Amino acid sequence: MSLTPAKPVLVGDNDPATTRPSREEALKAVRTLLAWAGDDPDRPGLIDTPKRVVDAYGEWFDGYDADVEKELSRTFEDVQGYDDMVLLRDIEVESHCEHHMAPFLGKAYVAYIPNEKVVGISKLARVVEIFSRRLQTQETLTQLIAEAIESHLQPHGVAILIDAEHQCMTTRGVHHRHVSTITTRFTGAFKSDGALKDRFLKLAKG
Repeated sequence: MSLTPAKPVLVGDNDPATTRPSREEALKAVRTLLAWAGDDPDRPGLIDTPKRVVDAYGEWFDGYDADVEKELSRTFEDVQGYDDMVLLRDIEVESHCEHHMAPFLGKAYVAYIPNEKVVGISKLARVVEIFSRRLQTQETLTQLIAEAIESHLQPHGVAILIDAEHQCMTTRGVHHRHVSTITTRFTGAFKSDGALKDRFLKLAKG
């Protein structure tokens, strides 16, 4: 059984079933939700709400229009023998779960061990941002970040840790606040070398 997560189905222009709705259709959908919630979409305080919501969605989910491959395509081979981990800590994660479309917010910790080439560190943060701005579970987000780095950089190993709070749990349902979810993904040397994995975890959360 494959552990590879299902990739998000991106809206395309060729399949009528997945064609992105127009902005007017999106505005109408927000008005429908406002009315369903029990309010009047035409009252003064809500007149511009559909526009604001659609604009916000355009920002929250702009990861569907971004290209991870492009971000990781420019690499540098002059590492002068550097063969230890490269670690970025405290990368902001602002995402939405695919189950309730509620935000989950937290931090990502990303490390890899270069194999002849490195990528600009800002590009790693950008990869986290791109995948975060799509609908998925935290487990899938963790895996997708690891797979992208593994595929494009061919490093000796990749380590990912995400620590986030889910508002679908804190603001609805069980209403348990201050509960965070931690997910990890290790490949290559990080998976086979327990001491290296432990060092990553200590540095990430230190």
